Amino acid sequence: MSRHPQNLDSYSTPLSCFTYGVGHDQEGVCLRIQIGPYHILLDCGLTDLESLLNSTQKPLEAVFCSHAHRDHARGLLALHQAFPQLPIYASEVTTQLLALNWPEKFSTQANFCQSLQWRSPVKISKDLTVELFRAGHLPGASAILISYQTPQRTYKVLYTGDFSLSNLQLVEGLSIEALRGLSPDVLIIEGSYGTTRHPHRRQQEKQLMGRIYEALSKGYSVLLPVPTLGLGQELLKLLRSHHQFTGRDLDIWVDSNIARACDVYLDLLTEFPISVQNFAKHQPLFWDERICPRLRRLTPQQRGILGQTPSIVLTDNLSNFHDEGFLMSGSWLILMPEDEALQPDSPEILALAEVPLIDLDTYLLAEHSDGRNTTQLIHNLRPQHIIFVHGSPIHLADLTNLEELRNRYQLHSPETGTLVELPLGDRFIQPPAPAPAIYEGELNEWDNNINIALPKEINQDPHWRQFADTGLIEARWQGDELVLRPVSQRELLTQTRQNRKVADLDCCLTCRHYRGQRCWNTQSPLYGFKVSPEGYCPVFESIED
Repeated sequence: MSRHPQNLDSYSTPLSCFTYGVGHDQEGVCLRIQIGPYHILLDCGLTDLESLLNSTQKPLEAVFCSHAHRDHARGLLALHQAFPQLPIYASEVTTQLLALNWPEKFSTQANFCQSLQWRSPVKISKDLTVELFRAGHLPGASAILISYQTPQRTYKVLYTGDFSLSNLQLVEGLSIEALRGLSPDVLIIEGSYGTTRHPHRRQQEKQLMGRIYEALSKGYSVLLPVPTLGLGQELLKLLRSHHQFTGRDLDIWVDSNIARACDVYLDLLTEFPISVQNFAKHQPLFWDERICPRLRRLTPQQRGILGQTPSIVLTDNLSNFHDEGFLMSGSWLILMPEDEALQPDSPEILALAEVPLIDLDTYLLAEHSDGRNTTQLIHNLRPQHIIFVHGSPIHLADLTNLEELRNRYQLHSPETGTLVELPLGDRFIQPPAPAPAIYEGELNEWDNNINIALPKEINQDPHWRQFADTGLIEARWQGDELVLRPVSQRELLTQTRQNRKVADLDCCLTCRHYRGQRCWNTQSPLYGFKVSPEGYCPVFESIED
């Protein structure tokens, strides 16, 4: 069903989708939909627009942005500058949040996107209509319904963007009831978490708040690296309203770009759920130094005092935060969201792993729907074609291999640069079942070791790269079966830190002023300079002291 075209105009199918970006890992999402004679762009999260700008396809009628996150919106400004007359549409809230993607042009480039109202069909042409539905996930995020009317029938394409059925702190979840009965011909849906099932959202919040509360009680400060937009504001609302922190004498510091996004949120309060509006009537949603916990903007002046007493800090740039010496004082717990960009082998994490008074951990606070809710939405919509985007190839492959989906729908998980033709018919064409992934091997005992040999073909499976990432595995019995599980780099890093003993040697590594590979002792001739962990100076002060 999918192939790489030389000329997209040579196809006569009324429905097709060309993928400029499908959201694999750090890749952005950008899709061109052909519906009858019309060509429409859904999102533009591309870093490089060369493939889009050099396209020989028919001109676009319009561009629709599902929400303001960078992986869906960062290419819009460049696209607008290249084609100033091309209309770009989004929800009212998204039009206000988009400028956060270009902070250097924050005040001058905020008005190139036209706003559309919720649940109000808009005619883009005489036979082409677009309607927006609330998608959850982020304030202003929308699911986009495109309808093309012909004398014979109406063709429908529904694009979910990023969505969540669960209610978050600052946005209500997508309503299945609002979409029931649409019966789109094509559903383009995200599969960020694949078939993974998550605990209830409130349970996730409870676990995270408990982890932060425990760290503060032990004298740690907590650093939360988060994106500029979305998760940070969710966490601030949660910390301000959760019973474990209400009234607690505690400072919550917010780094500059996140603080700027908070200011935009405050201008959009009337667009938020009633519960959030009621909360803001009794106490400020952000920036409050009167009611505890206090919520404050972080400035360079706090560099020296941060961490002297337990506090919570949110930043969207962990590398700069680390290098500029904000972790000078006290003990720190860095909590990273499981599904964000920081990887356990990134330079930031490897550098922090060498700092004795910093602990690393992860948490889950899902902003997307898990596998159970994704399939629930699909079964309520009952489309003929499903295109999965936005997620790792492994997670998307898990969804397309689900028997409950393969038996009912025509599934697609295209790579970037692929044309997916979407022919419609009265009969369902059963897709071929994937070959069973069963590998036969041998088991041998050698003295004190047991070797399991598997055929080399197993490394062709998309799951292999993740499985073999560290070369370490754990084995456990499950009845009569032996289950093998990979040990991830993040687990390995955590175990290494827990087992690591600080050497008795008096050196920079064991000095209380060593932070971010630099010396922060004002009495030292090396103050402010990068130093070797094995270095030493006369004003050494031990961590233990």
